[in-house]
Amino acid sequence: MSVAPENAILIDQINALLPQTQCVQCSFQGCRPYAEAIASDRADINQCPPGGDEGIRDIAHLLGVPSKPLNTEFGLHKPPSVAFIIEQDCIGCTKCIAACPVDAILGASKFMHTVIASECTGCELCIAPCPVDCIIMTAPPEMNPSLSSPPTHTDRLSQQQSAQAKRRYEARCLRKEKEEAEKAARAQKKKQALLKMQSAKK
Repeated sequence: MSVAPENAILIDQINALLPQTQCVQCSFQGCRPYAEAIASDRADINQCPPGGDEGIRDIAHLLGVPSKPLNTEFGLHKPPSVAFIIEQDCIGCTKCIAACPVDAILGASKFMHTVIASECTGCELCIAPCPVDCIIMTAPPEMNPSLSSPPTHTDRLSQQQSAQAKRRYEARCLRKEKEEAEKAARAQKKKQALLKMQSAKK
């Protein structure tokens, strides 16, 4: 479904104000889908716990509507945190890697995993899939070494961190799309080979 140019601009503007944690607490599958829902009046402006009241005020100002308190049905606002893997308990199942929306977890099957703290958005999506409960949330480093300056907010991700998380999320989405396309192509090729084999037997 195509999006009108003016609506696409509004979606981009709303998305830029969201924290890019991709935590799905808002009930949508990421920050951009939530931005699209706000722009089309399918969601309210106060469904993002990581953004908190400050994020709600920013979106309200953009849209020219009154601000409102966070809807706690979607969760409570908390200071930023990062995931930490208790390495001696990790069994290398890779389920946390698959769950991370920004590719902030390194590891391979049956090998110990570790979280890149400077890239973790604190979405907590890696916790539930872990079969041995070896992931906990901790306070983030005082300064993100991959950024040129320390975070400017103490209650939510800084603009630089959000922009970086957005880039990593979009890169991951592109990679997943490519992997799915390649998988479909292999399946189609295998199907054609099977049909050709069956046809040759007739």
